[in-house]
Amino acid sequence: MYQALYRKWRPKRFEDVVGQEHITETLRRQASSGRLSHAYLFVGTRGTGKTTCAKILAKAVNCEHPVNGDPCNECASCRGIDSGAILDIEELDAASNNGVENIRALRDEAVFTPATVRRRVYIIDEVHMLSISAFNALLKILEEPPEHLIFILATTELRKVPATILSRCQRFSFRRISPEDICARLSYIAAQEGIDLTPDAADMLSRLADGSLRDALSLLDQCACGDTVDEKRVIGAIGLAGSEATARLLEKIAAHDVSSALEILDSLYFEGKDALSVLRELAALMRDVLLKITAPKSADKLASGRYSGDTVARFAKSLSPDFLINGIDGVQEASAASAESVDKRTAAELCIIKLCMHSVPPVSYPAPARTAEPPIEQIAAAEKAPEREKKAEEEAPPEAVKTPENDEKAEPETVETVAEAPRTQDGDIWREVLSAVESRIGPASYSFLSDSAQAQGCLSGNTLEIRAGSEFAAGMLDTPEVTGAVREEAGRLLGRPVVVKVVVGAIERELKSDKLDELMKFGNVKMI
Repeated sequence: MYQALYRKWRPKRFEDVVGQEHITETLRRQASSGRLSHAYLFVGTRGTGKTTCAKILAKAVNCEHPVNGDPCNECASCRGIDSGAILDIEELDAASNNGVENIRALRDEAVFTPATVRRRVYIIDEVHMLSISAFNALLKILEEPPEHLIFILATTELRKVPATILSRCQRFSFRRISPEDICARLSYIAAQEGIDLTPDAADMLSRLADGSLRDALSLLDQCACGDTVDEKRVIGAIGLAGSEATARLLEKIAAHDVSSALEILDSLYFEGKDALSVLRELAALMRDVLLKITAPKSADKLASGRYSGDTVARFAKSLSPDFLINGIDGVQEASAASAESVDKRTAAELCIIKLCMHSVPPVSYPAPARTAEPPIEQIAAAEKAPEREKKAEEEAPPEAVKTPENDEKAEPETVETVAEAPRTQDGDIWREVLSAVESRIGPASYSFLSDSAQAQGCLSGNTLEIRAGSEFAAGMLDTPEVTGAVREEAGRLLGRPVVVKVVVGAIERELKSDKLDELMKFGNVKMI
């Protein structure tokens, strides 16, 4: 009968445990010297060696021929503990035996001396799942344990273990195993099993395991049905979207191409990829790129390892940190919400649409040529120009005011002052601005900007105020893409710097005569 790799290759000695030297050395010395505690608490994430070390310690304290604190794995005690034939070593799963009656039965049994070995050992896995009453029952025997008794408690959630239990145990914290250690172990096991595992595939599996050697071995077992286990085989067997497809998806999102992004998601979905897994891979890519931008010296060490350095470097040159931060937040929110969603595909599609519509645009993706934003001092001076001109007119004598009708040498400033009269939603300037920016902003943003029920423009001096009818509309319009395009086109039409502001305010709903004429074309419309 075939045995899973993680079971077949479970360490039987302390020296075989990977990545936990700070714990195994201490336990080996205690077993060798006989200075053992009556209660141990092993804390750490899944697959880091808690239960494995507990079983090795149980064998070490009962081994007939120990070797420097390690069990020999050959004597009757070691073989009996490995096979489960020795009942003095008992492993209890607190997730399914968490009642007070289970702990009372254990306590009543623990007072008897062991039948075949020197020490009776109880290994309680997932101890945080015990009820309060069960913890109280366990506390009594932890306070006054018999000399032959050792408790080894294991948990993944330390915060759920009462302080009264913690104070009576020696606590050992298991670290996540590094990708380098997992990779080396996978390569060794693959060589022993005759599996052709490529270095790229081993590196990908080690990073996908997230610090759990057991998970890494399970993934290797899943991918090993074939000839060569390479990166492509890992992607296909586990159901990953693949680095190339994820990179294309991020490109479309950055370009605000909703249609193409949804097509990529749809093709991956029908290839058998999990929709939420696609989102997680997208977040992992954005994380790697963000690290490359913000922490270039540590990026390679901190990267997920799923994407090539060239891909990450290419995106780091074209995407902004704000875009990446907003994107990662959006994916995390969607992943949390979709955990309870009935249709995970729809949840992923909504996430993609939101990212395309609301994310901050990239830094250097193709866009129409734009003029540099005027300095703040120039904008401030331009805003004060009408006030200075008005004041000069009031202070000047009547004969000093010149117009085109009475003076051939009329000052051009007088003509421009007339052209600077405030324009409203129905003014020519706002209509010209709308026409000019249509090709520069996304269709979703333009639909809000051009809808008079959602947005109106009001020019006063050198400030163009975009009044949004709701907070949602303001969020759609108050983006660098929209305000930048409006500022530049309005400045080009007026011939001077313009400041653009988006505010939430009341929308003036006026029916002009041309609009009334259009309504009157319908026979069922009557004016009262």
